[in-house]
Order: sequence, then structure tokens, then C-alpha cells
Amino acid sequence: MAGALAEGATDVLVINPDAHIDRTSLSRLAEITAGSRTTLASPVITDSDGRTWFAGIDLLLDDGTMRARRKRRAEDTRPYEPWLSGACLWITREVWELAGGFDDEYFLYWEDVDFSRRVVSAGGALALVEDARAVHDEGGTQRADPELSRAKSEGYYYYNIRNRMLFAVRHLDDEAVRRWRRSIPRTAREVILRGGRRQLLHSAAPLRAYLRGVREARRIARTPRPDRKESTWS
Repeated sequence: MAGALAEGATDVLVINPDAHIDRTSLSRLAEITAGSRTTLASPVITDSDGRTWFAGIDLLLDDGTMRARRKRRAEDTRPYEPWLSGACLWITREVWELAGGFDDEYFLYWEDVDFSRRVVSAGGALALVEDARAVHDEGGTQRADPELSRAKSEGYYYYNIRNRMLFAVRHLDDEAVRRWRRSIPRTAREVILRGGRRQLLHSAAPLRAYLRGVREARRIARTPRPDRKESTWS
């Protein structure tokens, strides 16, 4: 990103190496952001079989779990923040400078959640462009075993568990951090089970990732953050 902007780029498409997007969808992303240069945009993303892979996700702020945007209900009062997937993002120079770029302390996961939040906190906006499409060959970079179709890699599990707590310490108040910390074992288990139960019969990697991730998440939760904000929602 820094190199592209330094050479004069005004807009940059960030896309996974196992994803692709057509020119019509690119044009729609460009059109949306041309009218609002502080808007971060993403297409709807499907897998190679046409199933929806990303169509907006909400981060639930009370415990750090995720919910698909389509599952929002008017009667649900849980506080949440939407975010856009880093698998395919259209980033303008203005958005990049407004948010200060990606946070290098993240690796693989949650950097897009963090970036989305900082864009909005700085006065920008998020746009899920529903008539733009990208295709993501799900798991092409992180699938642990082709025979276990749902299984993920050890890195997938570890960094999802670790980086969830990094986000909390970066952005939430002390009470919320304590609440997220208490839920580390439960949410870590949910991350592991994204790969199904059968994987646990074939490999020690999920258990290893669980133990490493929980230990590191707890360490991060104890890290003093003098610049932590007092409150994150009303």
C-alpha cells in the first residue's frame, strides 16, 4: 500500500492471492468511492461454488463474537460494529491516511476488523457494495488437510484466538477487556470447532493452537495500555 501510494496511486485494490474480481465489480467499487473518498468499500464475496462467503459481518462488542449481517434483528439490543473483510477491499488514499494504515501487530486475521473500526472512528464510512462480486477460493491458503474439508490450519486457529484479544486491548475499555478475557476459553473453542469435530481425531494441531492461543490471549489481556480509551459505546 505504502509503495503504491508513494508512486502516485489514488486507489488500491487489496485482494487475497486466492481470490479474483471482475472488471464490472471493480468499476462499481470505484464509483462508490469516487463520490465519497473517505469510504472503505468491499464487494460481496462468494466461494468458488457460488455460496456466500462474506456479505457483511458484525462484531458483537459484549463478548467479541461475530454475527452475519443478515442475522441482525430489531429486537436485539447487543452493541455491535460492522466490518469489511480484508479478502477484498477498495482503499482510497484518503481512507488510508485517515485511518493510518493497517496495524502491523496483527498477522493474518483481525487486521481488517481493526482497520474498519479505525476508519469509522476517524470519520470515514464502510460500504458493502452488494452489486459487486468477488470470488474467494475458501481455504486455499489456510486449509490444513484437503480430506477434512472444514479443517483449518494451526495458524488460522492460533491467530484468530490471539488477535481477538489484541483488538480488545487496542480499542475497548477496561470493563470490556475483562469481559472478553473471561470468555477466552469459550470463544477459542468456537474458533477450533469451525474446522469440525472430526479434525480432532486426526491431528493434535487444533489442541496445540487452542493452548497457545489462549495463553497468548491472556497475556495480551494483562498488557498495560495507558492510551486505552475510557469508553467504546453508550
